[in-house]
Amino acid sequence: MSVLIIFKLLGSLALLMFGMKSMSDSLQKLAGPQLRHVLGAMTTNRFTGVLTGMMVTASVQSSTATTVMTVSFVNAGLLTLAQAISVIMGANIGTTLTAWIMSAGFSFDISNCVYPAFLLGIVLIYLKKYRIVGDFIFGLSFLLLGLGTLRMTGIEMDLGNNTAILGFFSSFDPDSFLTTLTFLLLGGVLTFCVQSSAAVMAITMILCSAGALPIYPGSALVMGENIGTTITSNLAALSANTQARRAALAHLFFNVFGVIWVLIIFRPFINFTCDLVGVDPTASTQSPARLSFALAAFHTSFNVINTAILIGFIPQIERIVCWLIKPKVSETSSDDFKLRYIQGGIMRTPEIAVLQAQREVGLYSERTQNMFNLVQKLFDETDFSKAEKEIEHIEKLEDQSDKMEMEIARYLEEVSNYHLSDESKAKVRAMIRMISEIESIGDSCHNFARTLRHYYSSKEKFTDEQVENVRQMMSLANDSLTEMNSMMSIEREHLSIDRIKELEKKINNRRDVLKDKNITDVDNHVYSYRISTMYIDLICECEKLADYVLNVAEARLMIHKL
Repeated sequence: MSVLIIFKLLGSLALLMFGMKSMSDSLQKLAGPQLRHVLGAMTTNRFTGVLTGMMVTASVQSSTATTVMTVSFVNAGLLTLAQAISVIMGANIGTTLTAWIMSAGFSFDISNCVYPAFLLGIVLIYLKKYRIVGDFIFGLSFLLLGLGTLRMTGIEMDLGNNTAILGFFSSFDPDSFLTTLTFLLLGGVLTFCVQSSAAVMAITMILCSAGALPIYPGSALVMGENIGTTITSNLAALSANTQARRAALAHLFFNVFGVIWVLIIFRPFINFTCDLVGVDPTASTQSPARLSFALAAFHTSFNVINTAILIGFIPQIERIVCWLIKPKVSETSSDDFKLRYIQGGIMRTPEIAVLQAQREVGLYSERTQNMFNLVQKLFDETDFSKAEKEIEHIEKLEDQSDKMEMEIARYLEEVSNYHLSDESKAKVRAMIRMISEIESIGDSCHNFARTLRHYYSSKEKFTDEQVENVRQMMSLANDSLTEMNSMMSIEREHLSIDRIKELEKKINNRRDVLKDKNITDVDNHVYSYRISTMYIDLICECEKLADYVLNVAEARLMIHKL
């Protein structure tokens, strides 16, 4: 086998993998912002969830992309674990379409179709308005060109007459169960190494169609590919939250279970799938196209029957993975700094990463309201020693708030370095504005705490009227924060900032009235000037906080309109 042929083989596999990646990336950019709504609308029950997984995977031509997206959605809290399991089941069926496309590519020279597609793709790319569609067509063209080149390379390699390769495969006892396990393991390792079950499937089809590899060990390779492809999603979920790791484990469980029952009836099952496409698995010579169709039929039958068996046991699978993976201690602590939704391993799909960041911003917003609740509690505290502990707690949370802002901003900068749709770029800009304003709310809570520290260390106290006025202002500010956090929900279909505007205006008017009255009270010696400054600092801080809330709400409304 010449070096040129080896490079042609590797190069055609690279074309195939690049084409699939380009198709996947283009479709995610094209439909990324709507994917959440599609998945949410179509996963109302386990059957529609399976159908959704099939459709998405058939579109992006990558079960890995669908699975990683699904894990990302679970990580962001956009899908429940049960919904994710059904989508992953469907993804396993959807990915079998790739095998059928490949088998079609091995039956005739499909590369003749790619040149008009290349021409159309470059025209659309230069039109700019349709550049994403052009990128998709380009990816499809590379995929077809890779398949056509693979076909021709397989013929040139003449593997069926290569004594070294034939001798290697003949060294394995075709009737041995150990041989089946060896090729199963080999398929899993190869898929994990190249991170593409499609590439390993293409190699398997070349070997089988050339007569170098019998159909039985070839089918074992295909089963191994099903195991190997689950490793990607499990690696992606390592640094994710508990639910995401459970979804990835459910994917592994699904495929391992399927491999186990197929191994029990291995040869009868392969004979059954071969009969479906008219192939005799024991014949010494076979049509290359027929053998590739037999592998595709095996791949499809394996995943369809496995889904049919397990679809009724999704609740049980959910309980098993929940039992195996316990929540992290940090996820049960509301004071822990660690980000929950945008942790490092889920960056394979930038459009989905934008949604994860949006979810994290929502959590950030909730934490600032929790800080303000502590401020309200602190204001009513009568024990100075307890008050000091609460002030230290607020200071710690404010420090964490600063760190959260920087971490989310860093993540958003990283996401913006990827090729995003214009819509997602605008969302990133809006979220950067949001986290800046939310951090200002945290600063405002810290200012409250500092003022109250001065107040508790002084000998003077607020009058009953001042106490009531501060409580009323804080109550209005808290209502504003509640409205803001209500808007942060990604699932909300209708958003309005009218209530927040109304509260902000009410707070402004109330502040003006209280400032004027404060001057009069000081002139009348109702209380000292020193206590009046602390009093007005608290009143004005409520007004500033309401301004920050309005800014956050305006940015959130802009995201909603995109």
